[in-house]
Amino acid sequence: MESTSVVNAGEALFRPVRAGNAFEETVERLLQAIRLGVVGAGDRLPSERELAERLGVSRVTLREAIRALSDAGYVESRRGRYGGTFVNESLPGPPEPDGKVDAVALEDALSLRYVLETGAAEMAAARSLSPADRQHLTGTLAEAASAELDDYRRKDSRLHLAIAEVTASGSLTTAMADARTRVNQLLDRIPLLPPNLEHSNAQHEAIVDAILAGDAPAARQAMAEHIEGTASLLRAFLS
Repeated sequence: MESTSVVNAGEALFRPVRAGNAFEETVERLLQAIRLGVVGAGDRLPSERELAERLGVSRVTLREAIRALSDAGYVESRRGRYGGTFVNESLPGPPEPDGKVDAVALEDALSLRYVLETGAAEMAAARSLSPADRQHLTGTLAEAASAELDDYRRKDSRLHLAIAEVTASGSLTTAMADARTRVNQLLDRIPLLPPNLEHSNAQHEAIVDAILAGDAPAARQAMAEHIEGTASLLRAFLS
């Protein structure tokens, strides 16, 4: 398939919000970008003007959302020539679990993830990737492999989003970001297990290798094995 420009996950996340809940959805979109690693620790958010235009909200609403995230410990605002809003190097931990996970909701989230992520891996492998696409995949793979324990899920999320991005489908990238946010809310309820992370990193490498080799069936199969392992852990801890 002919290569086109890579889709940026930031474009998928910073899309217009609905007017009825502009403040709440603005907070949600900014938090998604931070928690999924689209805007990394220490990185600067797009300018106020750009964010307001892309989200379709007033600058007053945007400032209120940024202030809420600052009060919650996610971002800080800096003044001066090189100022702006920056993601904090250290982020708050996940909220305490609120009751038992509904089994139907769990299976719904896992089913959606399976369809989206296996399809994204297959589609990425079927494309003729540009050098920038390849570098994007290998770079996010390396970052996930070397991530510290407390930052692993963000780097892991960023790699999975990168796979969606190189499909060049904005709709798929948006759906992946939303689905990954749901899965991360579940993952935050279970412990990080070092042996599982080692296994996940090996599976990540197999997935990316298959994509770079243009082997679509192998990419789909490697991704299926990877997310089935995660699903098993979630069912074990949460069912």
